[in-house]
Amino acid sequence: MAPEIDADALNRLSHRIIEAAIEIHSKIGPGLLESIYRACMIYELRSAGLTVLAEQLIPIQYKDLVLDGCYRLDLLVADQVVVELKWVETLVPVHHAQLLSYLRLTHKPLGLLINFNVPYLVRGVRRIANHPCFSSSADSEI
Repeated sequence: MAPEIDADALNRLSHRIIEAAIEIHSKIGPGLLESIYRACMIYELRSAGLTVLAEQLIPIQYKDLVLDGCYRLDLLVADQVVVELKWVETLVPVHHAQLLSYLRLTHKPLGLLINFNVPYLVRGVRRIANHPCFSSSADSEI
């Protein structure tokens, strides 16, 4: 059974994260390295008083085998939202699958896939849910 979460608070948090990404994109635009956007996101979110972990290692467990340090989350915000940052021509299904795998491995309820390589950032943001309090669709546009 999934743990209880406050869906309204989580929605407000995800909107705050998206607002930060839009602010960054409007100031510096597309075309820079992911590491630049990650540093700016950390700055914006921490300035807003949010807890942000960057490059968080995800251990992979398969039966009795634990593989440490195989994958890293770009950002984990308020210990609830996994943010995967991209700078790609087009988001493709494997990007969505990657974030959904991260959500399942970490047992986090919500993820944001943000592609900064778009003219208007709202076209590059996808929300992916990993909790039954959200709609049955695991993937939605903002």
